[in-house]
Amino acid sequence: MTIEKTLFAAADKMRGSMDPGEYKHVALGLLFLRYISTAFERKYDELLPEGEEVAEDIDEYLAEGIFWVPEAARWRHLSANSKDPEIGVMVDKAMRAIEEDNKQLKGALPKVFGRAGLDPAVVGGLIELFANIKFEGTQKDFDLVGRIYEYFISEFASNEGKRGGDFHTPKPVVELIVDILEPWKGRLYEPCHGSGSFMVHSERFIKNHAGRRLDLAIYGQERNHTTYGLARMNLAIRGINARLEWNPEGTLLRDAFADEKFEYVMANPPFNISDWSGDILAEDRRWKFGTPPVGNANFAWMQHIYDKLSATGVAGVVMANGSMSSMSSGEGDIRRAMVEPKTIKHKDGRTEIVGDIVDAMIALPGQLFYGTQIPACIWILAKDRSNGIAKDAKLRDRRGEVLFIDARKMGALVSGSRKQKELSREEIERIAGTYHAWRGEPSAGNYLDEPGFCKAVSMEEIAKHNYVLTPGRYVGAGASEEDGEPFDEKFERLAAELRAQFVEGRRLEQEINARLGELI
Repeated sequence: MTIEKTLFAAADKMRGSMDPGEYKHVALGLLFLRYISTAFERKYDELLPEGEEVAEDIDEYLAEGIFWVPEAARWRHLSANSKDPEIGVMVDKAMRAIEEDNKQLKGALPKVFGRAGLDPAVVGGLIELFANIKFEGTQKDFDLVGRIYEYFISEFASNEGKRGGDFHTPKPVVELIVDILEPWKGRLYEPCHGSGSFMVHSERFIKNHAGRRLDLAIYGQERNHTTYGLARMNLAIRGINARLEWNPEGTLLRDAFADEKFEYVMANPPFNISDWSGDILAEDRRWKFGTPPVGNANFAWMQHIYDKLSATGVAGVVMANGSMSSMSSGEGDIRRAMVEPKTIKHKDGRTEIVGDIVDAMIALPGQLFYGTQIPACIWILAKDRSNGIAKDAKLRDRRGEVLFIDARKMGALVSGSRKQKELSREEIERIAGTYHAWRGEPSAGNYLDEPGFCKAVSMEEIAKHNYVLTPGRYVGAGASEEDGEPFDEKFERLAAELRAQFVEGRRLEQEINARLGELI
């Protein structure tokens, strides 16, 4: 068992009756404190031979990007007092003191450790558990803590179920979008950044491909303040600088980066949201392809994301499968406008070609996302499909053509789970490599259609299918349902829904009879 799994299993045993949504802030907050204390104490021990005054000079730490940790907040101090009944209060004070001395962490750290209802033994037990992480005094220490932190986020998302999916995208899906977009340099944007997973893996992509971290600037905004703090800790634990904005009004209603454009946009927006202020935004300038329905924000997100792209920008967006085929409330017309090129003549005599922005469509396997069986897909959007740029190489002209990839048969159940699937590294590379070859990257080799998996499709063929973008229609559908949900699972789900409706019908019948009896 890996150290990540061992630590999480031990930490989870301490949770007792506490809800995972509450407990994650306790465990992740202490893990973050362990990280910054380790970095601080290493530098402290290095400076101490020069004198205590030098070792206690805050500027010595901030100059090297190390968080300053006040004496009462240092791990050595908290660890020595882990059995104190007031340890929770001490940790809360430590978090406030760290925020006071490190302005970039202001408002990011949890202060939930001393509240009534949280057993001090849980806080003390976690401190003792994390104190057992053995460090060797190298950069690998921080890579290890980052790995543990990421594993904890993933496991808490799994335990929380549907609510976990609101802030965390499964790692294989994140890796797939990052590998497809290849964020080498420029500006990266997450319109609803959740825990910051796309940002973390983009930095990892650069590192793995010998790129320069400073070549990529990172931006993001988030509505949920708790999740916003989680992302800031997630980036800080890896030394990633980013401009993150807490936006309580929401990205669609008030864009925190209204005047900015980006080379890369990565997003997993909440699926099928109805309360997105669609009535207020009916005349918004972003709706270039049509006004999104008031009852569903999917195409509002898609058009917002496209609006944020620079002249050569590309985007990867996770969406519910319904976005590929829905005809209700004008969604079919919006999808057609996104796919079909159209020439517009402006009053000043200029002509502009709009549409033809969909580069690729990828159908994902079911059961990838925590707590929901809703099948999902990935939309790849591109601002310039005439040639574009990837890794400083010109791409081929892809206008008038869309790549469809059907990955529904990929993935395998996670060990120990009967419901959760994940894509393997080889499967991720196969999907991303297919896209890279199709768009003409010199190092990706030649692209070939593969029946049942991928096909490059002309606009004429897409038009014949009334602009439905479900990959199974084009590559050759297998035995599974077109929407990606296996037949036996769909049958079981629908049967359960029907039984529930029968029960509700009988209840209503009894209530109606009772009311009628009162009137007689």
